[in-house]
Amino acid sequence: MDKILVIDDDSATRLLLKRDLKLEGHEVTVAKDGEEGVKLALEVHPALIICDWVMPYFDGVEVCRIVKSNPELAQTFFILLTSKVDLEDRIQGLDAGADDFLSKPVNPAELLARVRAGLRLYHSQQQLSQSNQQLSQTLRDLQQTQAQLIQSEKMSSIGQMVAGIAHEINNPVTFIDGNLNHAAKYMGELVEFIQLFQQHYPNPLPEIKDAAEELDLEFLMVDFPSLVESMKRGAKRIREIVESLRTFSHLDEAELKDVDLHEGLDSTLSILKGRLEGIETEINYGKLPRVECYPSDINQVFFHLINNAIDAVGKRTQLQNYPRNQPDSNSPPPRIRICTETRTPSHAVIRIFDNGIGIPKETVSNIFNPFFTTKDVGAGKGLGLSISYQIVVDKHGGKLEVHSEPGQETEFAVIIPIHPTKKSF
Repeated sequence: MDKILVIDDDSATRLLLKRDLKLEGHEVTVAKDGEEGVKLALEVHPALIICDWVMPYFDGVEVCRIVKSNPELAQTFFILLTSKVDLEDRIQGLDAGADDFLSKPVNPAELLARVRAGLRLYHSQQQLSQSNQQLSQTLRDLQQTQAQLIQSEKMSSIGQMVAGIAHEINNPVTFIDGNLNHAAKYMGELVEFIQLFQQHYPNPLPEIKDAAEELDLEFLMVDFPSLVESMKRGAKRIREIVESLRTFSHLDEAELKDVDLHEGLDSTLSILKGRLEGIETEINYGKLPRVECYPSDINQVFFHLINNAIDAVGKRTQLQNYPRNQPDSNSPPPRIRICTETRTPSHAVIRIFDNGIGIPKETVSNIFNPFFTTKDVGAGKGLGLSISYQIVVDKHGGKLEVHSEPGQETEFAVIIPIHPTKKSF
């Protein structure tokens, strides 16, 4: 049943139109003047309106203008009921937005024919509008999927490159580290031999004495063990970086796997160590069980969130130092906090805080949309948070929450089920 609104100040005409339209199977509402007609139109949202031209208060042309100017009623088919036959009058009606005219006295056959034609056009417009909306949504979905595929492929390529570099670095570092132990042992034996030589030959030949002074032998004997120990620490740090890269990439773990999320966080922090210089980093790990997830994807989320936190505190520091280029001694130092906890027996929570510039309230609702970014032009493509949301929510059945106000700490909370089959919160 289509909804039809009849607006006419003549009760006989109202009854006639209502009877004929109801017999045709339509749902009919009537109004006795233009003011009541506008009110009912907003309440009923009819598919078609038949409105008398000449009425007190609002005439038919004014009612038509009001209806057509309302976005919710603009597609309603509007028929002006009139005895006016002048061309100028018809032009006035068309300019007001009227779709058709019906002459008085009303012929029932013509009435029903014009109503059928009007409803066909109305339904065609509705279907076209719906199709346009579906096409627009499909286009947005395709754009988002394309962006996610590009980013996923990019991250996969980076992961493969990282794993390859880590493997290539690991071999020579292992060789160097192993040989450093032998070098330290050999050097120790040489030092012992020199000390034994000095003990039994306290007065060497002048040539040997001059050579020892030239080499600064005493300093060399003291400093070389420290030098070897320093190289050992450097090799150990390289091995830690290699292990962090391998943990972060997880190329051999493409399927669901029970993992320690703290290892993923540690590997991410290790990779971003250079960017974290000058930022207070507070780590508060709670007791988390091993979580069944896609490790490589979750590590991407950690990377994006911590990287964004670094950008936020960096932006705040930049704004505070401008234009004096001197730090504000009254402001707190840049800080990032990472906390983990088990919110419920079935869900793990990773919370990342920063005391950066904050996110305006009107922006928060858009930050997970693809291509939306608050960073300067060229500094970001607006995909990191969108992909993080897709990984946490769509792929793991979790939640990605944000709480932020300008001047307050910003919090991103990753809430994921410990087992992916348990998705209830």
